[in-house]
Amino acid sequence: MSWQAYTDNLVATGKIDKSALYSRAGDSLWAQTSNFQLQPQEISGIAGGFDNPSNLQQHGLHVLGQKYFLLRADERSIYGKSDAEGVIAVRTQQAILIAHYPAGIVAGEATTVVEKLADYLISVGF
Repeated sequence: MSWQAYTDNLVATGKIDKSALYSRAGDSLWAQTSNFQLQPQEISGIAGGFDNPSNLQQHGLHVLGQKYFLLRADERSIYGKSDAEGVIAVRTQQAILIAHYPAGIVAGEATTVVEKLADYLISVGF
């Protein structure tokens, strides 16, 4: 399966409207949907936030120029919310999976879909 298929499958669930897959360091975009390509400083902020979330806690999570309120940041997952929409980032052994869910989607449902894909990627060594 191509990397693009993973991002497309997230959107196909109906819980996610945009997603991207980056290298674990955040320096390489592997796949994206709907022109969901973060600015270099946005992806580097997320990549660094897994190990040290203090910058995200202080300044918020930024994706495509929009600021999200940080809900969670640990070594595996980063969640952000802005009004009724949100962003989920999950780090695997070799990748960072980032997904956006629109208004009208329950955050927990979107999070479950993304976390399950991350679990699968980890189980196959990625």
